[in-house]
Amino acid sequence: MNKLKIAVIGAGSWGTAIALLLTRNGVNVTLWAHRKDHVDQLKFCKENRTYLPGFELSEHLCVTSDISEAIYGASFIIMVIPSHVFRSVFCQIKELLTSNQIVVSASKGIENDSLLTMTQLMNSEFSSDRYAVLSGPSFAKEVAAGKPTAVTVAAKKPSVAKAVQDVFFSGNFRVYTSTDVIGVEVGGTLKNIVAIAAGICDGLGYGLNTRAALITRGLAEITRLAVRMGAIPLTMAGLAGLGDLVLTCTGDLSRNRFVGLQLGHGKTLASIQREMKMVAEGVKTTQSSWFLSKRMGVEMPILEQVYQVLYEGKSCVEATRDLLDRGGKDEIS
Repeated sequence: MNKLKIAVIGAGSWGTAIALLLTRNGVNVTLWAHRKDHVDQLKFCKENRTYLPGFELSEHLCVTSDISEAIYGASFIIMVIPSHVFRSVFCQIKELLTSNQIVVSASKGIENDSLLTMTQLMNSEFSSDRYAVLSGPSFAKEVAAGKPTAVTVAAKKPSVAKAVQDVFFSGNFRVYTSTDVIGVEVGGTLKNIVAIAAGICDGLGYGLNTRAALITRGLAEITRLAVRMGAIPLTMAGLAGLGDLVLTCTGDLSRNRFVGLQLGHGKTLASIQREMKMVAEGVKTTQSSWFLSKRMGVEMPILEQVYQVLYEGKSCVEATRDLLDRGGKDEIS
């Protein structure tokens, strides 16, 4: 192991997969979990049986519930926590940050109250040019298993993106760099909403034509909002845009698609969430993105219907009918 230390903040499935990847890359990793009983279980079982079972944790992986212990001496801090608790955790971290540490958001969401992305949120609390975002088509279970994966890391400073690329890059984990932070964030966040819609269509038995149309028009919506927020349009054709969207809308490991499938089968959102161990970010993101689209004046009909299904009790069949009954449009506009 080399002397470089990385702190991974969040011991869910994705945080654990990242920790496994980095330890395999020969890095000293400290994995932080907010519950001491979870930390104790990780240490005793040498496995995250709750969120990512079946993968042995390296003996070089340190696990702690003390956030200062995790942060101290770390060159990189990887934030892998749900968007609705991101601010509260980051506010603990910002008091401990030093000028040479790089903070990477690997979380996908938009904060409900502020309507900020995670890097925007961090900058609102502690201004820095050493923030980055890691996103792309990457199911935690497949990364943990060492399956070939490619993602994007974006930062305003190319040197920051390059530094993150270097520590993550491995034979089975390709990392591409970008300076389009907002594009990578918006693409990685809004794809979860389209995945819920895709799951609904699959649950209703509408077929592959419907899914393909939904993915394509969903990408158009995501691109409209991302560009309005300052993104580079071509980013939406890349790993953090189209790549992540296709994976999340079609993969059986997708939590957001699972939510949509169950809704399409007639279950209520409350009953679905009670049965899930992990967070489906698209549920909360639908609400924040709906308000954001209204603020930005961007037409997003798929988002509109998913919002009404999740938060206004609209039936999935009625939502689909309302989408199809819209007047004719020019495709490229």
